[in-house]
Amino acid sequence: MKADAVVLGAGIVGISVALHLQARGRSVVLLDRRGAAEETSFGNAGLIQREGVYPYGFPHDFGALLRYGFNRTIDAHYHPSALLDLAPFLWKYWHHSRRERHARIAKLYSRLIEHCVAEHDALAAAAGATGLLRRNGWMRVFRTERERDKHFAEAAAWRTDFGINFAELGRKELQEKEPHLAPVLVGALHWTDPVSVVDPQALALAYLKLFESRGGRFLQGNAASLEQDKTDWTVGTVDGTLHAGVAVVALGPWADVVTRALGYDLPFAVKRGYHMHYRAAGKATLNHPILDTERGYVLVPMQRGIRLTTGAEFALRDAIRTPVQLGRAEPIARELFPLAERLDNEPWMGARPCTPDMMPIIGKAPKHANLWFAFGHAHHGLTLGPVTGRLIGEMIAGETPFVDPMPYRADRF
Repeated sequence: MKADAVVLGAGIVGISVALHLQARGRSVVLLDRRGAAEETSFGNAGLIQREGVYPYGFPHDFGALLRYGFNRTIDAHYHPSALLDLAPFLWKYWHHSRRERHARIAKLYSRLIEHCVAEHDALAAAAGATGLLRRNGWMRVFRTERERDKHFAEAAAWRTDFGINFAELGRKELQEKEPHLAPVLVGALHWTDPVSVVDPQALALAYLKLFESRGGRFLQGNAASLEQDKTDWTVGTVDGTLHAGVAVVALGPWADVVTRALGYDLPFAVKRGYHMHYRAAGKATLNHPILDTERGYVLVPMQRGIRLTTGAEFALRDAIRTPVQLGRAEPIARELFPLAERLDNEPWMGARPCTPDMMPIIGKAPKHANLWFAFGHAHHGLTLGPVTGRLIGEMIAGETPFVDPMPYRADRF
């Protein structure tokens, strides 16, 4: 079995890469060990974050570090048994999150982020999936004037530096837009440019359907079997061995399974996260995704119900699930918005693939011909999936990339 290209990983990034290679005349096989978008791309806050020009950094505030040290917060949790393994990554992550360095990273990162809505719009229109997109942004809500004013000032600076749009909402304006939130909030920062997705997996599957309708093949297989012979890459699938001229690793948190076997020692870790769906009590409605700033969780209106998502859990990728952050967040969320019963049998858990400089790895593998990397998107896999797909497609096709790919190359470490 032959193809021009094989894309390893059928999450939102891999599907987007496959579509863009296909659009440039390549025969493409998309490969995954499971169904499409059943891992990290299945569960998230469903935000295409046009405002996300600053990737999520490691806190440098002593008070925040002290709170996290007690390991009792909603927005961060860690497995003490994993700290020794994670220490080298966390040290580099902390270093890159220093104010000046973080600001330099944001200028590079924003070049990807600025295209996220337009690139999703193009794929969603072609896939007939625009009905899954909501164009009313999202809100960061505040319980204290101090946090509100700090984030208002930060947003104003971002508008100047990056052209991002927002609205400042006081207590009254917020209650008008979200009448079923408890009246304990002093205002909100309403980011108006982002788009929310009412079912992230459904969006990814719509993109996959478009890929298949254009002749693409989606196969189950073992990405760890990837090998290079004299002329091709080979990988095992349920339909036999596939030979492809080009291979793209888009395996998200499992990318290192392949890259380490090929001799790459990339600084790489995961942040795990959880979600649970709830029925809204009575006739209550939530009109926007909201982040409870001081408490550290997100509530999002989805097709299935109100999705409660937690922050980051620092643990080994395959360690036992510990959804303690959901347990901490749920009673607080119930006080803010009238949630009824849980709709899921158990909490969902996913893993976000992270690099210490908070930028994805996009580009050619340094040691192998016709091998490409597209992973490490951390919290912005959904946001940057189509952007990454287009960038990889253009580079493989020899076109002039619409974004300078140099900052995201694998050999930057």
